Amino acid sequence: MTPESAVATRIRAALAEHLKKDVSKIQLQSDLRKDLGLDSLAMIELLFKIEEAFDLEIPNDDLSQITTVGDVINYVEQRVGTPAGSASASRPAAVAAKPAVAAPASKVAAPKKKESRRA
Repeated sequence: MTPESAVATRIRAALAEHLKKDVSKIQLQSDLRKDLGLDSLAMIELLFKIEEAFDLEIPNDDLSQITTVGDVINYVEQRVGTPAGSASASRPAAVAAKPAVAAPASKVAAPKKKESRRA
């Protein structure tokens, strides 16, 4: 059996926490609606959380292809560029920290001085 990717681990753990189930009960083949009992609102909430966690947007047209836990994982892995079975990545590439870039001195605005209104 191949090791689980970081994306898969995060998604399964989030689902288990949301559903108050043991993570071992969240299998790749589990149907989100039939097996895990997610209704339409819960599906939207789940996908919103995934969008936030992985810094991506899931178009409405793609929702119909996401029916199982495995579908969610595969979809996210394809979007963030994490290969399936890659356990070495601790965070998806899309949310990795970016180095800070200093603005040129000519573009930095000097702070405005407060005016005194004494009479």
